[in-house]
Amino acid sequence: MELEPSITYCGTVYPWHCDQTGQMNVMGYTGNFDEASWNLLASIGLTPAYFRDRNRGMVAVEQRVAYKKELLAGDTLFVRSRMLEAREKAILFVHEMVNEQTLEVAATSHCTAVHIDRFTHQACPFPSKVQAVLRSVNGSLRPENDGTNLSPASRASLG
Repeated sequence: MELEPSITYCGTVYPWHCDQTGQMNVMGYTGNFDEASWNLLASIGLTPAYFRDRNRGMVAVEQRVAYKKELLAGDTLFVRSRMLEAREKAILFVHEMVNEQTLEVAATSHCTAVHIDRFTHQACPFPSKVQAVLRSVNGSLRPENDGTNLSPASRASLG
């Protein structure tokens, strides 16, 4: 599996997604990015069935959103996502929300997420099948101390 950018969400801005200025509000952006995250995770083998059957989960430990262009009621959009870095227990990925008509990037979201055991609430390694997919992100999985350490390149990408 190649981990090139892929479309992880498509949607429409509805009036109830907008604030008093007529633009999509923070809740709208957050919800769309969240749905894109679950589709991205499923694409690498971290499916709802996997999480349920193995009592595992993913938690976001850091997220940075940049709002670039307004989205208005009626606009259609898509989110393209890609992995930036993979570690034994954590991943860093980016989403770009794009206005489907203008092809302008409306917002970006950088997220660091950690794989956890839902019973102990401790970080745990990704299963070997997922690790094999993630190896293509940076050549090999980097070990970590607590599942949340970022490389200098990742820190820089988070600005």
